[in-house]
Amino acid sequence: MIKVSVIYPYAPGTRFDHEYYRAKHLPLIKTRTGDALKYYTIDKGLADRNGNSPGAYVAMCHLLWDSLAAYKSAFGPHARQIDADIRNFTDITPIIQISEVVVENSARSAAGSL
Repeated sequence: MIKVSVIYPYAPGTRFDHEYYRAKHLPLIKTRTGDALKYYTIDKGLADRNGNSPGAYVAMCHLLWDSLAAYKSAFGPHARQIDADIRNFTDITPIIQISEVVVENSARSAAGSL
């Protein structure tokens, strides 16, 4: 499994529309890539490690795919359209990281906590 992380660093004076990102941009990606995109998460930055706001990142999303080939074949044909949509919610240039997921633990413990 691979994870594509798209990370938007905070800088004073930048623009980021979280509502558009959640309600339109990520659904656009999911619609275009279909079942190849297994699931995604969206993070909204709140604070740094010391609890001071703003955090280092305004937002990030993590897109999970079965393989790098699955990502490339599903995302590639729609990359221009998806990239063009970025200007609708931010003026930040994202950082993109593609990682191999080596451990995933989404099961709850017996005590009911993660």
